[in-house]
Amino acid sequence: MKTLFAFLALIPALSIAQTTPAASSYPFTPAQDSAYAREQYQKSEFMVPMRDGTKLFTQVYAPKDQSVKHPILIQRTPYSCQPYGTDRFRRRIGPNPFMLRDNYIVVYQDVRGRWASEGTFAEMTPHIDVKKSNADHDEASDTYDTINWLLKNVPSHNGSVGQWGISYPGFFASAGAVSGHPALKASSPQAPMADLWHDDTFHNGAFQIAANFGFYAFFQEHKQPTKQNPPPLFEINDPDGYHFYLNMGSTANSESQYYKGRNKYYHESFDHPDYDDHWKKRNILPHLKGIKHAVMVVGGWYDEQDLFGTFNTYKAIEKQNPGIQNIFVVGPWIHGGWAGSSGQTLADLDFGSKTSPYYQENIEAKFFRHYLFNETTPLALPEATVFETGTNRWRSFDTYPPKGLQQKQLYLQSSGKLGFSASTAGASFSEFLSDPAHPVPFASKINDGFSAEYMVDDQRFASARPDVLTFQTEPLTDDLTLAGPILAQLTVSTTGTDADWMVKVIDVYPPDAPQKPQKPDVVYGNYQQMIRSEIIRGRYRNNVSKPEAFKPNQPTPVAVELQDVLHTFKKGHRLMVQVQSSCFPLADRNPQKFVPVFSAKESDYQKATHRVYHGSQGTSFLKIGVLNP
Repeated sequence: MKTLFAFLALIPALSIAQTTPAASSYPFTPAQDSAYAREQYQKSEFMVPMRDGTKLFTQVYAPKDQSVKHPILIQRTPYSCQPYGTDRFRRRIGPNPFMLRDNYIVVYQDVRGRWASEGTFAEMTPHIDVKKSNADHDEASDTYDTINWLLKNVPSHNGSVGQWGISYPGFFASAGAVSGHPALKASSPQAPMADLWHDDTFHNGAFQIAANFGFYAFFQEHKQPTKQNPPPLFEINDPDGYHFYLNMGSTANSESQYYKGRNKYYHESFDHPDYDDHWKKRNILPHLKGIKHAVMVVGGWYDEQDLFGTFNTYKAIEKQNPGIQNIFVVGPWIHGGWAGSSGQTLADLDFGSKTSPYYQENIEAKFFRHYLFNETTPLALPEATVFETGTNRWRSFDTYPPKGLQQKQLYLQSSGKLGFSASTAGASFSEFLSDPAHPVPFASKINDGFSAEYMVDDQRFASARPDVLTFQTEPLTDDLTLAGPILAQLTVSTTGTDADWMVKVIDVYPPDAPQKPQKPDVVYGNYQQMIRSEIIRGRYRNNVSKPEAFKPNQPTPVAVELQDVLHTFKKGHRLMVQVQSSCFPLADRNPQKFVPVFSAKESDYQKATHRVYHGSQGTSFLKIGVLNP
């Protein structure tokens, strides 16, 4: 949500196939795409009426050849249909260059209350299950009404409609999937926002300050339809996000000194720090029911924005719509990376092939072609196509998570050890001093406070800090593949009354790991590649709707959900777990005092000593799934 769109302007029976395809790349250039679009397509613009009379600005790119009938493909967006004007064409029409040449009727629409559309916009519009009158509208009904209008007013369509969207448009694809329109045959929510409190605004109660602060300076309320975005509310002139946000002071200052009530969307977080009814209404997951058509959910292992939405949208659709075709695709991508031209590299990593065009040609294009061109031959796509990192290969599964996972517990032990058995020591703990004036940075490199690369960043910078606890195994004697969700079960205490807890799973390379010619400045010996991480604001450990203080120095259980992985730790590597209490400024600082964070003063921020127990007073471990070779 925050970067890709806002700143444009922008194991038995588990595996069906385990081969890595040949490297894939585009057979055409952007210039060829543009020339093809102008040669083959014509553009129209309309104000499409909804059931309550509100009109939504809609662009239709239709093939000039109307001697054959074409399917309709829709994207609904809060980020603008730009460029406006029938003589001005988008740089890309449709999801990818391969689908451009399948000659869909491609439709873009500004959602209600955004840009050139009428109406009032609401963040992640609450869904209405039972609509009693035309005044009851939501994104499902707006999708239904849009499809109805297109079928009646756009010539030369074949009666089949599909939709797709990445990030915020992914939410609109999810919401549209429950519209119930009989012409809707295929939907693809990609990195979809699913539950705003869990996805983008907070992570388990920890406010994602850098992402939200930067985003809402651009994403502003539109009082009336417009084709011109207002200027940003302010400019951030410091390229060092760690310095900028630390110098800002308390979280409260981000609103009072910069926004000053000028953006109601940003201020909603200040009014609703807990998971209350405001956020519950903005959770689409319970409403993803009654879907009759095919769905394909897509995401990236290194999605810095909507990892929660990707996995939970797939799981919700799978659970609540038995029997439908529900395909799942996850690759080695950042947020929206599958829509790019390569997908082979990220930061210091090389995945061995151009994964993005491979997905676009062999998965995405095939999915929509099968359902929207009414192909009669079976669709040759498995339930789940998932990229296994570490070995850098695509794998196909008939269920997700894969069948046959062996559930294990990986224990934090004394002296920084990590193993599959609990410590036999007596009272045992590791401790560190957490100082909000010197929080642990979330990344090693200078950045604006919101870097996509942090999810694979080398963690040696963190290991060197005294306020980061590090536990690691001995060198592995065999490959170890983790698959599915990871849950950290910690026993902790603090001398304060609140604390954040961040857990990271890391792949430690052997000392003799070879250098890479393309990265001569990176030392790969003992490299600490982050595989997965997550944070929780400790006050929400028992109930995300009812914050609760810690009792000082009392051992207390805290669970941290880290989301899913499919990663192989190779023989000779080590598996490492790090525990810390800040990842700034990805998340804002916790005062470590049980006070409302959004009104806390700088004097409320205090040092505290945190302990993680791994003995008779309490165990700390990770619940993991191990995939047999």
